[in-house]
Amino acid sequence: MIQARNPRTGAVDAEIPEITGEALAAAGARARQAQVGWRDLRVEDRAAALRRLAVAIGSAAPEIQAALEADTGRRRIARLEIDSVLGAIEGWIATAGALPAEAWTPGRMSPQIRHRPQFLPYGLVGVISPWNFPLLLGMIDALPALMAGCAVIVKPSEVTPRFIAPLNAAIVEAGLGDLLAVVAGGGASGQALIDLVDCVCFTGSVATGRKVAVHAAGRLIPAFLELGGKDPLVVLAGADLEAATDAALRGSVLSTGQACQSIERIYVAAEIVQAFTDRLVEKARTARLNWPDMAVGEIGPIIFERQAQILAEQIADARAQGAQILTGGEVTHQGGGSWLAPTVLTGVTHQMKVMTEETFGPVLPIMTFGTVEEAVAL
Repeated sequence: MIQARNPRTGAVDAEIPEITGEALAAAGARARQAQVGWRDLRVEDRAAALRRLAVAIGSAAPEIQAALEADTGRRRIARLEIDSVLGAIEGWIATAGALPAEAWTPGRMSPQIRHRPQFLPYGLVGVISPWNFPLLLGMIDALPALMAGCAVIVKPSEVTPRFIAPLNAAIVEAGLGDLLAVVAGGGASGQALIDLVDCVCFTGSVATGRKVAVHAAGRLIPAFLELGGKDPLVVLAGADLEAATDAALRGSVLSTGQACQSIERIYVAAEIVQAFTDRLVEKARTARLNWPDMAVGEIGPIIFERQAQILAEQIADARAQGAQILTGGEVTHQGGGSWLAPTVLTGVTHQMKVMTEETFGPVLPIMTFGTVEEAVAL
C-alpha cells in the first residue's frame, strides 16, 4: 500500500493500493490488445473518443479536485490542472487535424521521385510523472500519445496518488479503460513499466531521469525526458522596476516555486540592484501563507517533505557562506505541514547550492552584474 501524506496537516491519512508486477503486466497486455483497433481508427474517431474523455473528466471534476487538494494542499491550482487537461485535449485534437495527409507528393528537385509521410504510433507508451502537478503532468504526454494512436500506461508519483481513482473512473466512463491506465506505484513500479513499453516519457528530477534514460537505453527504446533546471532571470538597467519585480516574485513563488519553469536565480544590473531589491522585498513581504484557510493567501505548503529539507539545507548553506536573508528564510510548520515564505537573498555566489542546484521552492537569490556579457556568462 502507498501511504498518502496530506501536505497541509502532515498526516498520513490515506492508503492507496499499489499495483503488483502481475497486475501491471496484465494492464500492459490489455492496452496492447486495445491499441490495435485504436491505431486503425480515423483521426476523427479518436478525437471523438477523447472528447468523451473530456466530458467524463468534467463530470468527475469535483472528486478529482478534492483528491488533488488533499494531495497538494492547493485549491485554485487543483482546478486549473483540470481545466488545463480539458484544454489540452482540444489542443491535441486540433494539432492532429492539421497534420499533412498521407498522400503521395512529387519531389521538388526530382518530380519523378514521389514521397509520402507515414505516421506509425508506438504500441504502448509509458508515462512516469511527478508530484508537483499530478493530474496535468500525468496527462501531458498521455494525451498526444493517445491522439497519435498509442495505448498508454501512466505511473504518477507515489507522493500524490489520490487523484488516480477518480481519474480512472472517468477513463472507464469514457470507454477507454483498456487503452489508458493510470496505476499507483513507487520506483519499482516505474522500473517495471519501462520493461513493458515501447517508449517512455518521464518528467522529474535529473537524478531519476538519468536512471530512466539508462534503463530505456538498455532496452533500445526512446526516452523523452523533461528534467529539472535552474532558470535564470536577467534584469537589465533599463527595465521597468514594477514589472520586473512583479515578474521575479510571480515567477519564483507561483505554486510555492514547485514548478520546473520557476525562476530560481535572479541577475540584476548594478545600476538598479538596490532599488530592485528594495521593491522586491516589499512585495515579497505581502505574500501570505494560505494557512489555515486554503482559500486565502498565495503561498501553499511544500508538498513533498524531503523538498522542505532540501530548501532548509540550501538556505543554511547560503547563510553559512555569507548570504544575507532579507525576508523569509525559515521553513516553518503550521498544522503539521511545512511552509516557506518568499525568501529573498543577496550576497550570493556560484559557490552556493542556492545558485547551482535546483531549489523547487519560493527562494529568490539576487546576484549583481556589470555588463550584459557578464550576465550571459553567469
